[in-house]
Amino acid sequence: MFNLFKKKANEIACPMDGEVIAITEVNDPVFASKAMGDGFAVEPSNGKVFSPIVGKVTSVFPTKHAIGLLSDSGAEILVHIGINTVDLAGAGFDILVTEGDAVDLTTPLAVVDLEYLKEQEKPVTTMVIWTNSEGKEINVQLGKSNAQTVIGKLK
Repeated sequence: MFNLFKKKANEIACPMDGEVIAITEVNDPVFASKAMGDGFAVEPSNGKVFSPIVGKVTSVFPTKHAIGLLSDSGAEILVHIGINTVDLAGAGFDILVTEGDAVDLTTPLAVVDLEYLKEQEKPVTTMVIWTNSEGKEINVQLGKSNAQTVIGKLK
């Protein structure tokens, strides 16, 4: 049966409701300098995190603050929730996927207690990093967006 909602392998969606910002605007020098790869970030308005791509889960960090994905087009994506949240050792994170799971733009990856992160003085900025972006480009629409909304393409 034809699926009207099938997404293209090179589309990238906003993983959370909130404000999409350039990766260079992130208040962390490692991410802002693109040392881990190109991408974008979201200043989230709630803690529901969805897959930004069609592909599969390649890793869930033991500290639950980051999830590795591989898109059907071969892009390696890291969804890094918050800044310095590795220090929380998983507190405040409820991961909803496991390694090997197939994902699309409607797949919930995690639910994060943003208020808890703020209480722990951890910025909630969530980065979407294309870790194998060398020689390629990622273009996304900046500004207010909703989770699961296509905001760009991986090229």
